[in-house]
Amino acid sequence: MKREEKNKAIMKSPNIIQIQRYHSPCGDLMLGSFEGKLCLCDWAVEKHRDIVDIRLRKMLQANYEEKTSDIIQETSKQLDEYFDGKRTAFDIPLLFVGTDFQQKVWHKLLEIPYGTTISYRELATQLDMPKAVRAVANANGANAISIIAPCHRVIGSDHSLTGYGGGLEAKKVLLTLELDKSKSLF
Repeated sequence: MKREEKNKAIMKSPNIIQIQRYHSPCGDLMLGSFEGKLCLCDWAVEKHRDIVDIRLRKMLQANYEEKTSDIIQETSKQLDEYFDGKRTAFDIPLLFVGTDFQQKVWHKLLEIPYGTTISYRELATQLDMPKAVRAVANANGANAISIIAPCHRVIGSDHSLTGYGGGLEAKKVLLTLELDKSKSLF
């Protein structure tokens, strides 16, 4: 099937991903829900934005509709609490849309404690794939549920802030917020 035919088939799809913009202190996020689960919390200006959108639309056979949902409203509320320093963990039903390998990486991100960081190498080792650092890093970068699946907590082996969809400044803001808050917890 040609690309145009595939796009037309997707356009006729009855499935809908509800999307809404969220204004965070470090940049705008696109929130999206599908069948009662959050499938998107991604930076609006992210350089891979179109790749994420194509993946979601294709794999869910859905189109975007700008409209809120209970999940989007709850996510917005919990993000507000996170940015206000009142929330260290999220309680949102998630729908990771990607390959089995990507999903394995994204689920592992959920285990990284608030206020801590790990390297891509450590993440690969925790996944029992110590030689797959680059593949793990690529999967981390393809995460469509930023902040909630905390890909910002993964840094370079030399403790440098490396690539982040929202930009390195946003990554720095998130890590600083968490580090400052985690210090005040003790």
